[in-house]
Amino acid sequence: MTPAQRLRQIANVINLSTPLGLGVAVASRSRLSHGPRGLVIAAGYRWKLPHAGAFTVGNVILYRAPHGLAGSNATLLGHEERHSTQYAYCLGLPFLALYGIAAGWSLLRSGDPASMNFFERQAGLAAGGYIDNHKRRQGGPADQRIEA
Repeated sequence: MTPAQRLRQIANVINLSTPLGLGVAVASRSRLSHGPRGLVIAAGYRWKLPHAGAFTVGNVILYRAPHGLAGSNATLLGHEERHSTQYAYCLGLPFLALYGIAAGWSLLRSGDPASMNFFERQAGLAAGGYIDNHKRRQGGPADQRIEA
């Protein structure tokens, strides 16, 4: 692990986001295993929410995929790892509220919770399996132009 990855790991334990992630994993009966770069892989998450195939709480990445497949997609793992870093710089649990605000803003602006979400864009929309729908809606005031 690099010093930055170790710092993220320690920060996410201190800020309580990783303990929360471990609690969610245990409560949902996900199978825990050590992942790369200080991450914890929780496989077989079955609760209905969130709808994503994978999501992160602290340094814990929860996958709907079974053990053996969870964490095997390096692109998705990298996307979720960037969310782990976001937990660290948002001081842990405040990330949940900030993410919710960003998702709401994105929903209002683009019609979906990811396209204009700062955190998803920073983590890489395509890497997370999202389609970029941030283009301006046609016919809005910004699209009206005066022609001579």
